[in-house]
Amino acid sequence: MAKPAKNDRQAVIEQMRKKQKAADRRRGTVIVTVCVLVAVGLIAAAVIPILLDKRKDDKLDSVALKSLGAPASTCQKITTKKADGNQEHVPVDTPVAYADAPPAFGSHWNQAGLAPAAFARKFYTGDDRPALEALVHNLEHGYTILWYDDTIAKDKSAVADIEAIARKFEGDSNFRDKFIAAPWTSSDENGAAFPDGQHVAFTHWSAGGNGVTDTAKQVGVFQYCSDVSGAALATFMDKYPYTDSPEPDAM
Repeated sequence: MAKPAKNDRQAVIEQMRKKQKAADRRRGTVIVTVCVLVAVGLIAAAVIPILLDKRKDDKLDSVALKSLGAPASTCQKITTKKADGNQEHVPVDTPVAYADAPPAFGSHWNQAGLAPAAFARKFYTGDDRPALEALVHNLEHGYTILWYDDTIAKDKSAVADIEAIARKFEGDSNFRDKFIAAPWTSSDENGAAFPDGQHVAFTHWSAGGNGVTDTAKQVGVFQYCSDVSGAALATFMDKYPYTDSPEPDAM
């Protein structure tokens, strides 16, 4: 008579075990599902901004240089200043005091005849920008530099325009692409700032005209803008090409 009761208990225990296993499987499935959703969410959070930025970059890349950013009217008139410093090299890491913010000419670091900022590199941030003394060497070789201040650096849309402008000059063989975009930071020249209301500057070291060799005719060329303007830059570089510089044939 006791056997049926025992068998009943075993059946109940077995049923409880099955229910527990089923519950464990469901709980495991829920945990795995949640983990997968979390992982997907994390990946999406990381990838979606990149894809959106890429999409924005692609859209900007289809825009002509003269149509990028603000109109040329946001820029002041181009000014020039008698230049000095041609072939005046100082040892690397020797600081040079420049009178202008930003500089367009002056003494610069001796880099064995090569401009230290690589030709293929067109855009810099405050984290990786070469020293001023290095960039002035690039100016001597015919580069035009677009400088942007801390106000622009904090404006994602403006920085995107600058990066798009820089991509217009991609390449490492055509000297017409001698262009660099670099930040002017609060630490430069003891915090010297651009003129009031101006947040972007173009500078170029002019020989005084294409092929001019008389160093007395060299001038620094400046143009300040309240915003990023591809149109103003295009006009500036047309007027002062790389060929109008002390050392146009140097990289």
